[in-house]
Amino acid sequence: MRAVAAVLAAVLAVGAALPRPGLLPHGPTRGDARLRPGDDESSPAVPLRRALHLYGRTARRLYVGTNGVISTQDFPRETQYVDDDFPTDFPVIAPFLADLDTSRDRGNIYYRQDDSPDLLDQAVGYIQAGFPRTAGSFVPTNAFVATWEDVGAYQELSQDTEPSTKLNTFQTVIAYSDEDTYTIFLYPDGGLQFLGTRPKESYNVQLELPARVGFSWGDGDDPKRDGLFHSLASSEQTLRNLERESNTGVPGVWVFRVGSVDHVEPGGSEALGPGMPQSLPVHPDPDYTRTLYNHADHASTELPAQHPSHGSRTPVLLGFVPERRDAQEWSRRLYPDGDGDTRQSYSANPSSYSSGHHGVGVEEDVHFNPDVFTYSASSRETCAQHHGRCSPHAFCTDYATGFCCHCRATFYGNGRQCLPEGAVHRLNGKVSGSLTVGRASVRFQDVDLHAYIVGSDGRAYTAISGVPQPAARALLPLLPVGGLFAWLFALEEPGSENGFSITGAEFTQSLEVTFYPGGETVQVTQTAEGLGPDNYLSLKTHIQGEVPFLPENVTVHVTPYKELYYYSSSAVTSSGQREYVVTAGTANQTLSYRLRQNITFSGCSHSRLPARQQLSVARAFALYDGQEHVLRYALAARVGSAQDGAGNPAVNPCHDGTHGCEAPARCQPGAGMEYTCECPAGYRRDGRGCRDVDECAEGLSRCGPFTVCLNVPGSHRCECRGGYRPAGDGQACVPLAPASDPCEDGRHPCAPGGHARCLSRGDGRPSCECLPGYTGDGIHCSDVDECAENPCHPAATCYNTPGSFTCRCQPGYEGDGFRCTYAAGGNPQRLTPCQHEQMYPREVPPGPSPVGGRHVPQCDEEGRYRPLQCHGSTGHCWCVDAAGQEIAGTRTAPGTTPPRCGSPESIQQLTPCEHARMYPREVPPGPSPVGDGHVPQCDEEGRYRPLQCHGSTGHCWCVDAAGQEIAGTRTAPGTTPPRCGSPEPTERPPSMCERWRQSLLEHYGGSPRGDQYVPQCDPQGHFTPLQCHGDSGYCWCVDESGREIQGTRSEPGTAPPCLPSVAPPTVRPSPRPDVSPPTAGTFLLYAQGQQIGYLPLNGTRLQKEAAKTLLSLHGSIVVGIDYDCREKMIYWTDVAGRTISRASLESGAEPETIINSGLISPEGLAVDHLRRAMFWTDSGLDRIERARLDGSERRVLFDTELVNPRAIAVDPVRGNLYWTDWNREAPKIETSTVNGANRRVLVHTDIGLPNGLTFDPFSKLLCWADAGTKHLECTFPDGTGRRVIQNNLNYPFSIISYANHFYHTDWRRDGVIAVNKDTGSFTDEYLPEQRSHLYGITAVYPYCPGARK
Repeated sequence: MRAVAAVLAAVLAVGAALPRPGLLPHGPTRGDARLRPGDDESSPAVPLRRALHLYGRTARRLYVGTNGVISTQDFPRETQYVDDDFPTDFPVIAPFLADLDTSRDRGNIYYRQDDSPDLLDQAVGYIQAGFPRTAGSFVPTNAFVATWEDVGAYQELSQDTEPSTKLNTFQTVIAYSDEDTYTIFLYPDGGLQFLGTRPKESYNVQLELPARVGFSWGDGDDPKRDGLFHSLASSEQTLRNLERESNTGVPGVWVFRVGSVDHVEPGGSEALGPGMPQSLPVHPDPDYTRTLYNHADHASTELPAQHPSHGSRTPVLLGFVPERRDAQEWSRRLYPDGDGDTRQSYSANPSSYSSGHHGVGVEEDVHFNPDVFTYSASSRETCAQHHGRCSPHAFCTDYATGFCCHCRATFYGNGRQCLPEGAVHRLNGKVSGSLTVGRASVRFQDVDLHAYIVGSDGRAYTAISGVPQPAARALLPLLPVGGLFAWLFALEEPGSENGFSITGAEFTQSLEVTFYPGGETVQVTQTAEGLGPDNYLSLKTHIQGEVPFLPENVTVHVTPYKELYYYSSSAVTSSGQREYVVTAGTANQTLSYRLRQNITFSGCSHSRLPARQQLSVARAFALYDGQEHVLRYALAARVGSAQDGAGNPAVNPCHDGTHGCEAPARCQPGAGMEYTCECPAGYRRDGRGCRDVDECAEGLSRCGPFTVCLNVPGSHRCECRGGYRPAGDGQACVPLAPASDPCEDGRHPCAPGGHARCLSRGDGRPSCECLPGYTGDGIHCSDVDECAENPCHPAATCYNTPGSFTCRCQPGYEGDGFRCTYAAGGNPQRLTPCQHEQMYPREVPPGPSPVGGRHVPQCDEEGRYRPLQCHGSTGHCWCVDAAGQEIAGTRTAPGTTPPRCGSPESIQQLTPCEHARMYPREVPPGPSPVGDGHVPQCDEEGRYRPLQCHGSTGHCWCVDAAGQEIAGTRTAPGTTPPRCGSPEPTERPPSMCERWRQSLLEHYGGSPRGDQYVPQCDPQGHFTPLQCHGDSGYCWCVDESGREIQGTRSEPGTAPPCLPSVAPPTVRPSPRPDVSPPTAGTFLLYAQGQQIGYLPLNGTRLQKEAAKTLLSLHGSIVVGIDYDCREKMIYWTDVAGRTISRASLESGAEPETIINSGLISPEGLAVDHLRRAMFWTDSGLDRIERARLDGSERRVLFDTELVNPRAIAVDPVRGNLYWTDWNREAPKIETSTVNGANRRVLVHTDIGLPNGLTFDPFSKLLCWADAGTKHLECTFPDGTGRRVIQNNLNYPFSIISYANHFYHTDWRRDGVIAVNKDTGSFTDEYLPEQRSHLYGITAVYPYCPGARK
């Protein structure tokens, strides 16, 4: 007993937290084993002296792990669980699951089995504190004690860092018998000095994942139980409260019953009734079951929940003796000042209990009182789905058949609306009425009502202005109009709740008052419509009926009164008789009225409401100010338990629970002591009870075609069959069909098909784009005059045609218009190579040192190249051979003596092949260039070898004697090379296709771009029947003259079947030189360590099956990522390489580093496509910088008042910049112009770790994902209109907005999560096969949002 006394003294001395001596004895002196020091260690299996029951299974051994966990099986590597959220793949008891480390003498971990009476007595004392009823007879036979003493967080140390001095101490006790098992978590005062640990993969990105506290079933033999879990704390706030709060009445002590197969039962839940579990874990359902509708009934069988403390229920520790005693004695010792059932205890929630994930898909048997029923867990509402219904100042709790909201500490209300305790509140409303006052009729419409509430002492002041004078005086006795506010905000006595704690700000009061002796009756209806800005309650009041006339200059006095209120799950009723005194001068008259009122509301069916309470009004005043025309009521009230004998002795059986109605029948009070038993919808009378109606079997369901009817207690549910979705009426199902494509059905504004094309954007809206040869915005397209660019031969005339052009040689010349030769005497006179080059100067003269600009060669009288050539503008000179090729080593600089050149014939000439080897061409000629320079292979005589292969790519092809690739012979790398014959010189003149091809190649400078058209010819020089436009994917059929056959042009991905034509047409084809590659729809890009991933969208749905790696960047850690929609380039930051890079989305594009100095930890990145600028944050330098997209004009925007800048977003249209700073002491979101002007703080309250930030260019909202508060929130750019979209995120890192969805990366799930903007619900997730943390995310549009042209 000395140990007991010591604990008692320590607890009473501290008063608000568990002292270190409050831990159960541990250490080497108690025979504890010590876990081997390290980062990821586990104990050997500890064989239990007696088997224990855990989660409905029998366990015969336990393991203790470094990372704050106990299990019935050995642990996997920590990378498989330490950073993940619940559930785990193996059974877990987790008092503090995080990446802990005891190496370098940083603490000890002890464990042992114990069956000593003193330890078992202390353990059962804690257990009975949490379970005073059911654990009164619990006698543990054994205990297992594990203690983590002064353990540290894992830390990557370097020469410049010191080990952290923050250390944690906590303890777990598992006490069990043959029948049951309990777990105790103990957190001493100051024991939790850190609340989370950094992931090992975070590199120098400053991140900290909060620890997890709770229980997880793990995988087992029963697949229905896999994935069940119960979470006690997983955020910084809930972890911080572990020391301060409790479910036993002793701060820092948490008790759970863990032997059941169905659930973990937390202590402190027995105020609900014996054997009623507070929460039931659920099973995550990745398929997101689609439910059309659920015919719910007001009669609920959901399990009740415990209300959090507020008002006068401030936690007070009255006493503590951790030893075994019967439940009654324990209750007296713990609560010596009152009944053991009227408990003053610490909240049973540190901030939130949560059980399971959103989306449930298992059938569970739930026991409720003596009745047994089965429910479909997939139909119940959960916190994950509907947490948005809760107040921002509330936490959400899942129960077996639904969820409830509960206000956090220092707030009170019904969870859906919460107000700060003790604060002053205001109410605004309108009053309308139609009254008969004496013999006069008075009407008034929407006059103002204002109320002022002093919550600290229960005072309520009400003022109604604008009521006509006769009616205003007559309403003086009608104090219940203001009395509603007195009940709502009454001062609460211990164990009692005022009206707002039960109804919140949404209810309807119906009041009927009958005046005596005249019998006048008036009805009052007051409807509360929720909380507005600044927590103002909005109210509508309607008064109708007859009231007695009161003359002028009278006063009304109401004596103090007491009134009983009776409570049910959705209604509060009261009745009574009041007296009031009317005074006129010295004359007094006492009158009375009888009232009946009914207040209906939608409450939490899991809350255990008092059967009745008494409202005591100590002061009541009514006054009419004739000058201001204001009717005033003032009351001071408190609410408490009903005293014996209070009110009318006769209580209707429906109110005191003595009725004979059997659940789910509801007792409906009648006159006096009469009542009836009524069945809710979906049930039929069965004696005094009700039985469920099977609507599916009896054909009473509303399910339409293609649905499946599922019966549930009191209702039924309609679900769509596979391959169907809900129809608009919410009852039938229709086949799944892709969204209507306006481009396909013609509902688009684009110019006619010959001028423009329609592109689907994925969100049901079309985008228009002019076809090549036309210009405009896609809706209005005008023809481009290609002839203005002089594409034809100088001896040819250009003719512009709609969308194209043609070239025709002038009279006296022959050719195809792109190359024309003079015809002397009817025979074409061919130009020498020198003369031809004079007419068509080359961009760069061939040779080892190009000088830039066009060079016009000098020819002699016979048309041959002069031996000495000089560049007309630069002054460079060099010698050439007979072919005009520069002779290496002869070039001289401007201003120097030109070289001495002999006659071309005296110079040893290189063959074309040998010359090509000396000066390789960038791209070998042919229909499918392979890129990079090609060095041809020559034989002994300098001729081209018939077979040519590219040295680096492995492509091979055949060539003719001139080294030109023979069409159709190219083979892919790794395949058998073609068989090529000896290239004999051919006497066949070039065909039309070959001449046109060569002319265009020369026109394009020898290297056509991927978007330029080059005709494809077969070996005989004919046009190949199938022609394609570069790499755009557009193809069409042609006839023998190369003319496009109308109707054969195909979209990318499909090629038309083309056959040679037998009737050659006479018109030349119309080339389209400027076709742009088509857009590929909208997709997401995400950063995952050393790679950038690609995740396409179908509308807003994630096309997970098409996801792939877009870019592998070995040795990099990509964090920030953004997209330039104009140049189609992606930009990213690399914290490993300390660089910023970019790459084109074109196939085969190589990354380009644009900033490689002056960075330490570049994280967030934003691209301004209008200003061609980028912005980034550096959390190592605490800077925000800006540069051009090529890295030039770099400058620092801000380097002060920054601690941990992370996310950054830009609004290009308005020129605003936004960024987050997750400084733990003062997190904030700031804004400025893109030039750094007008810097100001936008958000600084109610944020924790704002990791992700995005600006939606369509809704004009700034939104962020907070890993500290778990919220996804949005605001307008000026900081107004702030609202929570989702309040149950895991650990978000980065976020992007597209259409009606948000997509964020999550470090708990290691995936991409989709959230609906309108409902806040989770709609989909993508988890890459390769498991690692995801960083930045961005959306790639097929257009530039907000600035399309």
